[in-house]
Order: sequence, then structure tokens, then C-alpha cells
Amino acid sequence: MAQMRLNKIIADAGVSSRRGADELIESGRVTVDGVVIREMGSKFDPAISEVMVDGETIKRTLSKSYLVLHKPKGVLSTMLDPDGRPSLDDFIDLRKERLFHVGRLDKDSEGLILLTNDGDLTFRATHPSFGLEKTYIIEFDGVLPQGIDKVLLKGVELEDGMGRVLSYRQISPRWIEVSIHEGRYHIIRRLMEAVGVDVLRLVRTKFGPISLGDTPEGRWRDLNKTELLNLQRALNL
Repeated sequence: MAQMRLNKIIADAGVSSRRGADELIESGRVTVDGVVIREMGSKFDPAISEVMVDGETIKRTLSKSYLVLHKPKGVLSTMLDPDGRPSLDDFIDLRKERLFHVGRLDKDSEGLILLTNDGDLTFRATHPSFGLEKTYIIEFDGVLPQGIDKVLLKGVELEDGMGRVLSYRQISPRWIEVSIHEGRYHIIRRLMEAVGVDVLRLVRTKFGPISLGDTPEGRWRDLNKTELLNLQRALNL
């Protein structure tokens, strides 16, 4: 087998995304044949080298899994919380493979979050250059300010730069729907606050070409073949 980047070997083992693997390497938690490796971009042959993370030998996962989870409000977007707070792993305990999340939803937000052990897909799906469009529905309190659609579509100056939505529509007297390709911290909530919208609920309904559909809250489902193909096409995989 040809040599591979160490972060890809770790990602292929379902330990983390490539970005997460880089953090593991940088922090000195990865050894290859007993030697701590900290150099980014190092390459090894996984067929002959023993790669360990936190003292545990890892193995490449050839079988890939792709799940949609309907994250409930109050759940952290982490696979396991050391303080025992509700996390994503609580909802997939029946799965035997090691999975990690693609992107995040803040604790008080709900909806679609992807889980997989495909490191390449995770790396691309969370990379800004691919800019996957994400769609949210928002329940609001009170009356919508006039002209907020034009303001949000044009862009709003936030403390870390301009933010804007790609689409906007009001779907009922209490709900609006927006889409965005950014992944900045609390970007939707901060945009809504900037235009005077009091958010009661925030639910992600789409991630790229993948829709939450009728997946019940707290439950997961496997992506079907068409969904996976559409996602791979969107990411040029």
C-alpha cells in the first residue's frame, strides 16, 4: 500500500476528521511505531506501520457509515461529554462503529446533524471552500421588523465581519426559513439578533443536499444511496 498522510490514516480509522486528526498530532497524542509524531503532513504506509492514538492502536475502517441524526434541544454537538451532559453518543449507542459528527449545532438548536466514519467526506463537508448550503427554520416571538428579508439578503455587519443569508422566506405567521453557507459561531442567532428577531426555536432542516425529512427527534437513520451519491457529488468525491 502506498504511503498516506497521517491525518488521513487517523480519519480512515474513524477516530476523528482530518482537522481533528491534525489537532491530535499537534498535541503529541499520536505515535507511529512507538515514536511521537508532531509534524503535519507526515506520511506512512498504514499496512506496515503501527499508528496509535492515546496509546491505542488504530485500524483503517473500510466499511463507511453515514447517518442523519435529529438532534434535540439541549444536546451538545460532541460525541461524548466528560461532564456527563447529554451528547450525540447517547442517541447512537446501538451502533458498534466509531462515528464522529460533521459540523456542529449549538446546544439550544435542533435538527439535522450528520454522523460518519468517513474522514474525507467530513473534511470536505466542513471546509469553507465547498460552502455547503444549510437550511434552518426559525420560530420567532412578536412581529417581524419590516424589510428584514432585504437586510438579511444584502448582509449585516457583525463583530467578526459581514454575514448574510442565501435565501429567506416566511413560511407561517410564526416561522421563517433561511439558508446560509457559513459555519461561523452562532451565525444564525447573531444575524437574527442584529435585525431584531426574537428566536424561540432554531431547527436545521437541510445540510447540503441532505434533508431531515420526517426523522423523529432523538432518532437517526442511514442515508440512502441517492442521498449519499448527491452528497458525494456536492463535495466532488
